[in-house]
Amino acid sequence: MQRFAAFVMRHRIWVAVAWVAVTVVGVLMAPHVSGRLKSGTTISAASYTANQALQKEYGGVAARPSVLVVGLPQGTTVDSPRVKGGLAAADRVAASVPQVRYLSYANTGDRSLVGTGGTSTLVMVYPPHMGDPVPQQVTDAMGSAITHAVPGATVQVTGVEQLSAGGGASGGSVLSEILVGIGLALVVLAWVFGSALAVLPLISAIISVLTMQLAIWGLTYVTSIAINPSVQFIVALLGLGLSVDYALLLVNRWREERDAGADNKTAVIRSLRKAGHSVAFSALIASLGLFALMVVPVSFLQGVGMSGLFIPSIAALVALTVVPLLLSSAGPRMDRIRLRKRKSTGPGTMWTNAAQAIVRRPKLAAAAGAAVLGALCAFGLTINMNQPAVTSLSPAGPAQQGLVALQHDGFPSGILTSVPVQLPADADPAATAATLRSLPLMHGVLVADTPAWQHSDSSVIMGLPKTEVGTSHAGSVVSDLRAAAPHDALIGGEDVQNTDITHIMIQWLPVLLGVVALVTFVLLARGMRSLLLPAKAVALNVLSVGAAYGALVLVWQLGYGSNTLWGIPATGSISPLVPMLLFGFLFGVSMDYEVFILARVREAFDRTGDTNGAVVEGISRTGRLVTSAALILFLALLSLSSAPDVTIKMMATGMAAGVLIDAVVVRTLLTPALVVLFGRANWYLPAWAAKALRIKPAASVDHADLDDHDDDLLDRAGTVPPLRA
Repeated sequence: MQRFAAFVMRHRIWVAVAWVAVTVVGVLMAPHVSGRLKSGTTISAASYTANQALQKEYGGVAARPSVLVVGLPQGTTVDSPRVKGGLAAADRVAASVPQVRYLSYANTGDRSLVGTGGTSTLVMVYPPHMGDPVPQQVTDAMGSAITHAVPGATVQVTGVEQLSAGGGASGGSVLSEILVGIGLALVVLAWVFGSALAVLPLISAIISVLTMQLAIWGLTYVTSIAINPSVQFIVALLGLGLSVDYALLLVNRWREERDAGADNKTAVIRSLRKAGHSVAFSALIASLGLFALMVVPVSFLQGVGMSGLFIPSIAALVALTVVPLLLSSAGPRMDRIRLRKRKSTGPGTMWTNAAQAIVRRPKLAAAAGAAVLGALCAFGLTINMNQPAVTSLSPAGPAQQGLVALQHDGFPSGILTSVPVQLPADADPAATAATLRSLPLMHGVLVADTPAWQHSDSSVIMGLPKTEVGTSHAGSVVSDLRAAAPHDALIGGEDVQNTDITHIMIQWLPVLLGVVALVTFVLLARGMRSLLLPAKAVALNVLSVGAAYGALVLVWQLGYGSNTLWGIPATGSISPLVPMLLFGFLFGVSMDYEVFILARVREAFDRTGDTNGAVVEGISRTGRLVTSAALILFLALLSLSSAPDVTIKMMATGMAAGVLIDAVVVRTLLTPALVVLFGRANWYLPAWAAKALRIKPAASVDHADLDDHDDDLLDRAGTVPPLRA
């Protein structure tokens, strides 16, 4: 790192020019990145194969339908001439739009589309492509055609896509929520630094995120893995968090060196030399942790994993080059622009007192932290990974009103998760539909004898389940359909595919956990030259993720928070993508905090040989840094939770809770308490382990002032390796 620092300072003009060029290109290319991304998810499953075949032959019939709930005026039924004319008019509107398909009483004659008492009926409309909603102008035109032909009729539109989008109510975009988060981050940074230095981490974050977008654009040309548009949001969020973390550490260390009397150039080089190792090491672990998502055979997660390999690396590279350049050229002048009274960068009084209290009573602190984590992890073990019920997708709005009307008229909500079945030419659609209708969890099976639904070599019938496919209430509807349908039939549907994705994720989550834990342990063991510290770090990271899962269960699955904060009832389950992404995000961010704290603890221990004193110094100097970084992420995520989509709300609240729990309970309470309790065992690295890790074992030391816990844990002949911080 010494040579790297010297290189950056020696070639600072060329380094600055390079980053300006990259930033300009990033600004120019950012609008074009989305055009290179592909929606949808690729998996190795029968449902994916079926959906691809359906898309090729029948357009978006595997998509979730937009459902028109038609309320009929008094004295009319679906068999009334005016009603038949209105439904036929709506059918003509849909038929005029290429690749839009529809099912109604007019083209199926199926009574499962008629409500209780015959006073209402449904029209199912399917988009040209799975994953896209039916254009609103199409459903509006169909509704107008019905109300024009049938005076007094009412038409309401509902569907999973409409409910997920906020029920038709207006809502802010993800971009606007992130901008709010950046504004809140600036407020916190201004409080932390009390000067114009607050803008440096944000400058670093902006350059990092733009560079990451450029890297994603390049990835789309060199990999066959489809990168989902949601990756842009994940990159922006994680890039913001990591960039601010790394820049905070460097700027804070630069201030310490300046307060110690160093000139500006020396302070910049020393901050790079001392804090740079922590930044680079933390980025390496976070990159490999995210890259481990590649082991899960789901294209969405593999795209995140592929992109995640570059997110922490780019954030670290920008922090290690741009921040020193800005500090060397304008750091002192920016620090003189005061926003409040300047505080010393030395050990904070509050954090010193807190650390001393933990050192005096480490068992009490560890027990308190373990109790909080244990309680939350207990709830986390009950997590139900399934799609949320449709009744919890939107608290209000036109789509929610349409859902209420649909259920009031006797239709089950499972209709919104319809299941297309593609039959070969030799199969009789009517006979197969009759067989499937007899299944206990089927509300009906629709057969339309029209060219849109029947080709020369195949046909499609549409199953209407009573229960919502993909949710925890689905029951055995999918397995029943697969067992009863002809062996060469293709059973598709977006929610059937989501069911298969859920099964894959549940199977691969332990593998992902094992891979990330092993890689993290090996890297930490090499970096810290210890076996106990990395084992503790990995265990606490797993517990931290488990606690975040527990918060998700409490807030969303059980509804202790979702109803109060957003008016959304308990979902009964958590969207399967959320736990996976939460795992990758928290493992990366929490490892930052762990490395930042332990690096300072190790630095103090190497200087004094006193574990207890090292803990006090490490926490007193990093406590404010870690909690400030966590607060910035927490506020950014909290602002994101106001987005209309329930899955984004889940992800934002889970990440926000996880960051807060990790920073407050794990890193500033449990970590120092356990380091004190483990005593000298923290620094022990046997010769066989050093050989296996391909590092040199450190020389043995014998400090007289080691803490009182040593004799209980380790013989005094252990090794104490140096840790670069």
